[in-house]
Amino acid sequence: MPRVLITGATSGIGAAFARRFAADGRDLVLVARDEERLDNTACVLRQRHAVRVETLAADLLDAAACATVEERLADTTAPVNVLVNNAGFGLPAPFPHSPLADEERMLDLLTRVPLRLTHAAVPGMVARGRGAILNIASVAGLLPTGTYGAAKAWLIGFSESLRVDLAPNHVRVLAVCPGFTRTEFQRRAGMDVSDLPDWAWLSPEHVVTQALKDLTRGRPLSIPGRHYQAYSFAARHLPRPLAARLARSRTPRD
Repeated sequence: MPRVLITGATSGIGAAFARRFAADGRDLVLVARDEERLDNTACVLRQRHAVRVETLAADLLDAAACATVEERLADTTAPVNVLVNNAGFGLPAPFPHSPLADEERMLDLLTRVPLRLTHAAVPGMVARGRGAILNIASVAGLLPTGTYGAAKAWLIGFSESLRVDLAPNHVRVLAVCPGFTRTEFQRRAGMDVSDLPDWAWLSPEHVVTQALKDLTRGRPLSIPGRHYQAYSFAARHLPRPLAARLARSRTPRD
């Protein structure tokens, strides 16, 4: 049975991916920091869908913990065929008003960790001639939107380049670029989004459904929601000075 490894798997988009893959009969490897919450999530998925669910309680910013997840991805005896790089967080204040240590932690989690996990997963996928990597980015990565957007822009560029390089080996790569999504992200980041209209919000399930459709279609990016697709089109085609002014207004984040 194909296995899926998901980071940040106990809430938001990561949890929605876990529910969807479990419902489709996929065995799972779930990675998150909170061991109790992780075990509870795994228990529910096993009972509802009769799938195997492994758990790895790991703070991916800890080098040893990240190495443990890398080792699991490289394990050929129980191979992982789909990697969902979802773990991440944001900061409430723009650069340089957040502590430098927090900026570095965010940058590491949004760029270095997916780089390392992907590096661990790819050789086995190439050897087997199949696999998929879904990198959860953001529409914030399409405009100049501070260090969070810059990190997501790196993840989008990394995904698009990797997609081309791995296509001959039948390994698919997709950058998932949601806008505002109803998750714990905003609360954890200390963001005040109380004035956002209902139409601006996506559900995690919508993000996952669109992502899997776009993966099947072989698209490089998945941007759920027509309003965010329009946002993406404008971001990519407006003159950069105008795009920079647009970015000063509220920028969608997952």
